[in-house]
Amino acid sequence: MFTFAFKGMVYPQIWEDPEVDIEALALKPGSRLITIASGGCNVMSYLTTDPKEIIALDLNRAHIALNRLKLAAVRELPDYKSFYQFFGHADEKANIDLYNRYLKEAIDPVSRSYWEGRDLTAWGRKRITLFSRDLYHHGMLGYFIGAGHLVARLYGVDLKQLARAKTMDEQRTFFDKTLAPLFDKRLVRWATSKKMSLYGLGIPPAQYDALAASGGGNMALVLKQRLERLACGFPMSENYFAWQAFNRGYASKGRTVSTRSPAGPLPPYLQERHFDVIRERADRVSVLNRSFTEYLADDQSEGFDGYVLLDAQDWMTDQQLNDLWENITKTAKPGARVIYRTAGEPTILPGRVRDEILDQWVYDEEKSLRLNMQDRSSIYGGFHIYTFKGAVQ
Repeated sequence: MFTFAFKGMVYPQIWEDPEVDIEALALKPGSRLITIASGGCNVMSYLTTDPKEIIALDLNRAHIALNRLKLAAVRELPDYKSFYQFFGHADEKANIDLYNRYLKEAIDPVSRSYWEGRDLTAWGRKRITLFSRDLYHHGMLGYFIGAGHLVARLYGVDLKQLARAKTMDEQRTFFDKTLAPLFDKRLVRWATSKKMSLYGLGIPPAQYDALAASGGGNMALVLKQRLERLACGFPMSENYFAWQAFNRGYASKGRTVSTRSPAGPLPPYLQERHFDVIRERADRVSVLNRSFTEYLADDQSEGFDGYVLLDAQDWMTDQQLNDLWENITKTAKPGARVIYRTAGEPTILPGRVRDEILDQWVYDEEKSLRLNMQDRSSIYGGFHIYTFKGAVQ
């Protein structure tokens, strides 16, 4: 059932902090990066580092289509205002006109077929209409967040109130008095005990087990701890992940197209100050519907300086991990870095990836722990950085 669900749109917004990624990767101008594409926010944000090339891979065709649409939009839409309207608000009927006028002929036929295809779960409407119906309320992640708001309302709690907090003390008070007690409710405890309940976070059964184990088998406790960090760990003025979770959209002024402008934190790729450089560099990204391991096995290029695996390794068998790291090691430049996240706190590689492979890498535990605490998405237990020592021995 998870595999079936994961074939559709999962992440309209990627749920990993790109600023943490950029610091961890220490990318220099001219670097080559390979990453799992997911919702494309971070792929676009990495362009601010002036890379030579980014290879973005994903097995989910919806994510591929979303990445290609974002790249076409930053190249083809007339200005920042229209780009932000399309992907920042993502809920204007005028966005369909923008698509038809500027983007329809600018994307590849496969992506165009996806966006103009009809979604049975949306009463047969074309998928492109998501951008007139609030993209961020859809996809598995959007539906999961929406379900959380619905459950909270059943208990008389309006989660959007947190977005009105002016200080971190107010955020803490709201969490302690209003949010934390929800996790003691019978309905919440029952729902979070079911593996299917977390499909909306893109968490498969194997990752659910690892996540639950970090809380002694009590998933409600684990989610409470992660939500506490999201709600209280960073000022609302700095955390766009919290805005999406609690306000169901980025902070904005007004409700008309002419006056609406961002008035809160945004992903780097949606910030006006980065628009021109991302537009200039968008052609440096290749978006491919392939697996990470398969692509690296066939790669004959000069190699890569950075690898972004998101949390994909939590899903892998030992054989899959060894195949992946063998090919990463084969294609890594000296000093290359691999970053990934895990549901639990510790790195999952020792004892699973063969010593002759892992011995060629250095794990930066101190920096991994520090940057994990800076990750505003607050969903993962661990963030991990490995650096390649040099040539294959």
